[in-house]
Amino acid sequence: MGKSPGVSSMSEGQTVTDVCGLYPVQSHLFLLPIVGRQVNIRPIKMARRLPKQLTIMLPNTWGGPRKGAGRKPTGPKAGISHKTRPFHSHNHPVHITLRVTRDLPSLREWRVAKVLGTALKAAARVARAADEGKVKAFRVVHFSLQPDHLHLIDEAGDRSALSRGMQGLAIRLARAVNGALGRRGRVFTDRYHARPLKTPTEVRNCLVYVLSNFKKHVATPPRMDPCSSAPWFAGFHDPPEPPRRDDPPVVPGRTWLLSTGWRRLGLIRTTERPRGAPLAL
Repeated sequence: MGKSPGVSSMSEGQTVTDVCGLYPVQSHLFLLPIVGRQVNIRPIKMARRLPKQLTIMLPNTWGGPRKGAGRKPTGPKAGISHKTRPFHSHNHPVHITLRVTRDLPSLREWRVAKVLGTALKAAARVARAADEGKVKAFRVVHFSLQPDHLHLIDEAGDRSALSRGMQGLAIRLARAVNGALGRRGRVFTDRYHARPLKTPTEVRNCLVYVLSNFKKHVATPPRMDPCSSAPWFAGFHDPPEPPRRDDPPVVPGRTWLLSTGWRRLGLIRTTERPRGAPLAL
């Protein structure tokens, strides 16, 4: 067929110049009739073929459980985990253990034990005042001082009350010890270790462990530990003397387990001792 007049033809692959004559335009154009000396063109867009990216499965090298991960222990033993404390029920007493630094003298030394007892009495007065206001307060119900650690049996309304109460008590005790020894610096080596007591059997066994723990560390122990809450404890079956009634360093237990539940298994004899304690000579 002949060419239509006024229509410019172009073979594929050739270039034309746009209206201004500045930029070359590739072929694959739909040519429209020429108006004067201008060429009206409209490019036909072509889809680009992008390369496909393959997924390479690489081992995870950041975070997560792996050998050698985490903070290394600063001493011969690994410290208490810094994970969030578990849920705490106000019905369950808690057995607390706090360890002190090695450069301190024995907590059973008279000058140290005296200031610790005074600090515990101040904490007991705060707890009694909070109980009168019907607040789920933190309470120290029993304690015992050992050469390099101390044991507590506490009650608290919830996890927050337990954490805040132990934080305040640790600060109070540390200031008392540093003041008596004329020193500065940390007193406790790590976070406290906590174990909830959920049954009457666990509570009774813990009472024997805490109040008779001195029998594991003293060669010739007396019947009752003077560096503990035993002199104020009214749950002994054969006490050498009646319980003291003066300003106590502890408060009575308010949970059923500490006030009533464990007594169903029998009162504690002064001859009972925790596991591992040597027999009396």
